[in-house]
Amino acid sequence: MKHHKLSLAIASAILTSAMPIAQAATQDVEVIEVTGRAQQFYLDTNTSVGTKAPADIIDLPMSVDVITNQLIVDQAARNITDLYRSIAGVSEFSYSGVTFRGFRDDANVFYDGVRGDPYSGFSVPQVFNVERIEVLKGPATALYGGGEPGGMINYVTKKPTFTEKRELNFTVGNRSLAGASVDMTGGITDNLAFRFGAFYEEEDSFRDNADSENTEIAGGLLYEFDADTSLTTTFDYVEQNLGGNRLRGVPADDNGNFIVDREYNANEKFDYQDLEALTLQATLKHSFTDNLDVNATVRYMDNEREQAYHESRSWVDVNGDGEANIDDQTIRREYRDQYRANEELSLTVDFVYEHELAGMANQLLFGGDYHDVDTEYDYLRARYEADGVGNLNIFNPNYGETDPSTYNLRDLNRDGIKRERNSFYVQDRLSLTEQWSIMVGARFDQFDETNKESGNSYDDNDVTYRAGVTYKPMDDLSLYASYSESFNPVSPDDFEEGAGELEPTTGDQIELGAKKYWLDGRIFTTIAFYQIDKENLVIGNPDFIDSDETPNIPQVINFGLVESDGVELTLVGDLTDNLSITANYAYNDTRVTRGDTRNISGSGKFVNAPMHQAGLWTRYELANIDSSIAFGIDYVDEQISFDNQKVKSFTVFDASWTTRWDDILLSINVNNIFDKEYAVSGFSERNGHFPGESRKVVGQLTYNF
Repeated sequence: MKHHKLSLAIASAILTSAMPIAQAATQDVEVIEVTGRAQQFYLDTNTSVGTKAPADIIDLPMSVDVITNQLIVDQAARNITDLYRSIAGVSEFSYSGVTFRGFRDDANVFYDGVRGDPYSGFSVPQVFNVERIEVLKGPATALYGGGEPGGMINYVTKKPTFTEKRELNFTVGNRSLAGASVDMTGGITDNLAFRFGAFYEEEDSFRDNADSENTEIAGGLLYEFDADTSLTTTFDYVEQNLGGNRLRGVPADDNGNFIVDREYNANEKFDYQDLEALTLQATLKHSFTDNLDVNATVRYMDNEREQAYHESRSWVDVNGDGEANIDDQTIRREYRDQYRANEELSLTVDFVYEHELAGMANQLLFGGDYHDVDTEYDYLRARYEADGVGNLNIFNPNYGETDPSTYNLRDLNRDGIKRERNSFYVQDRLSLTEQWSIMVGARFDQFDETNKESGNSYDDNDVTYRAGVTYKPMDDLSLYASYSESFNPVSPDDFEEGAGELEPTTGDQIELGAKKYWLDGRIFTTIAFYQIDKENLVIGNPDFIDSDETPNIPQVINFGLVESDGVELTLVGDLTDNLSITANYAYNDTRVTRGDTRNISGSGKFVNAPMHQAGLWTRYELANIDSSIAFGIDYVDEQISFDNQKVKSFTVFDASWTTRWDDILLSINVNNIFDKEYAVSGFSERNGHFPGESRKVVGQLTYNF
């Protein structure tokens, strides 16, 4: 790496830390008779993501989805994009970015409830070190700070436990897929537990010139001082090498048809995107009394990303008719050599006080968090043949005829940003009666951001609110209504000359819903209706031409009002003792209701915001032969790109077979069974649409020892 090579010595120090070992007190064992099914494959309704305190989803006045580890395993998920089908109202935008209830979101990603994404940038989060995934729909600012109003994703990482587990996994598949992993956890003493995991996988892409290599080493220690206090320390080292990247799309016509093979890639084989990251985390939990608990987490993350790639720019007038277009078949490219680095420190402290208030059960949450980010950014660029960058014929790619060592690279003098965020928040959940409960919360945020290149700085503060009411006419049924707000500060990158009046982006949501357990708690359903209003988007000014020609017209402006209206339905659980299912449907209509639409795809409809989505994954257990079969469907409705090109709707089918012999599990997954050619989302006309993956076969052999 350019500035330093991250060392695993820091991580291993966590495992070798000296701790006093105390003997656990002997406790009487109470025998409890358990009835009902021992395992729910996909249903898990216990979560902390909506309240920062353990709760059953049915009691929360908000929409929450939980992706269990069993579902991750059954779908042979390698990264988060493999799981979008199982999250209502979420679809792929680009790279790790998603569309949440109609709004693009690249940054509202948390690990164990705190900020510090090791894959931040253009890498897609891998799930080897993830135990489960929690998704909170709608604005999350009142608990988690500035962000988009569509929702947030929280990855719950694997932790050390006293339950002994040893697992060895081997993976093979088409396109030269090969990998292996080991995962171990268990007790060292009565008070000390460990976890260690290692993962390696390599694969060729279905795209020309592209491949991937992923390495991850993770682990940690859990030390229980006594019955009231525990400390969990973890480390996570990630190395990702992507050849022929950063991948853009495949050119398409206005009707959404690819005009070249979906394998097309504007990059040369020697292009790359490399990531190296180290995350260190410590969580202290302590019970002061039976009523007062504290949970404090500190997370340090350091990542470096280097990438060098060719970017499509414009058509070359090969025919010489004065009109450069697709008929000329050849594009100009620019070459980008970029280095990015993030060093982040997060601290979150939550106190939970449970007591009775005038005879009513009351849960009070109060706390705060701190997040500090220091980024570096170097950017070198060469453009077109004038700088030595060879053109590319997209119909008959002439790869290998250009050489970056001969390019005239120009330093664009980028630097990075410094960002500091501080907050305090409070939330109260009060049970008025056995049927009625309310939740109210507020958060104060202070933002300080500086562009290190220009010196432009920006500071702001805001208070965001949320409130909800839940009515439970029966123990297995709840009706709820809620209101929540979002706030996203302006980036210092947007403060150019004349743009000093930019306002932060704000949003609010009203949501109504119902949740229900069926079949004695084996099935859980949710239906949610919502309306989100988002104001003061920051976009490029369509009236801006050139700073010399229009000195008083800013490059960026605040943009009117966008409204997102929708409904989501989810069903998850066990229909029978043998049949498990997770299914969802989402309707969303996101449109500009006030303001100029010229820089919003040229129309009032939002980019990559499908109106209809549906996902299904169902598993049938063949208990008499220790096997199971599974079948999945993913449907995404028509979308539009930034240049208002159609992105056609698609339906993709997947399946799997799993069988077990004693401690050995064999699974075979086939994704995109019929090898459908489709685009998951749109980008620009010159870069095309992002193609969905071709048929993929993954075989896994897992040994528990």
